Amino acid sequence: MVKEKMEIGQISKPRFEFRSFGQNFDNAHYRMARLSVPVPEKVWERQSSEVYILSRTNDLNNTKIRDGKMDIKTFVQTVEGLEQWNPLMKGEFPISAEVLKNEVFPAFQVDMPALEKDEYTYDEFIGLIENHKDLQAVRVHKQRFGYMVNDTICEYGIVTINGARVATINSESTEVEDIKKTIKDVGLEGVENINYLQAIKRVVGMINKPLANE
Repeated sequence: MVKEKMEIGQISKPRFEFRSFGQNFDNAHYRMARLSVPVPEKVWERQSSEVYILSRTNDLNNTKIRDGKMDIKTFVQTVEGLEQWNPLMKGEFPISAEVLKNEVFPAFQVDMPALEKDEYTYDEFIGLIENHKDLQAVRVHKQRFGYMVNDTICEYGIVTINGARVATINSESTEVEDIKKTIKDVGLEGVENINYLQAIKRVVGMINKPLANE
């Protein structure tokens, strides 16, 4: 089988990912930056503001909204401790009640709220979330620095979750062995691998568990 070459910003086969969150990954970040091959200038530093929709009853679908577009990914499998996620749905606002009924709220795995309109703006949708006992909208700002180590797409980031500042670091690829080598090379062996959904739930208190090195 021909190994797929990773390219930052390009669509590839579903990737596996290692990611962790905590207060200090300075040493690993330093090694990641030094080991990285040159990367496109557009990924040197990126910033974005996003809203994640958390569900108390679901950890299998990851929903975020950025620039008026909704993106839902679904968990596929774990291989050697690395998670693989696939796109489940992409949509934008205003969004139809039909899509909310058939795709969005089923992904949250919660009771369906009453939908009294044919379509909903972003603000109206957030209103539905805020009025649901099992859902919560969380504002997340990301400052991300991109790298490429061992042909894996890497980043170090400063993430603000409802005002709480944490650091994150990751490596992703279609090739599990390349990620494992990167984890070892940058000094992240033994560090917990968790995704954004789990990290945000811990920060806001939906899960009673700390992040790495806290």
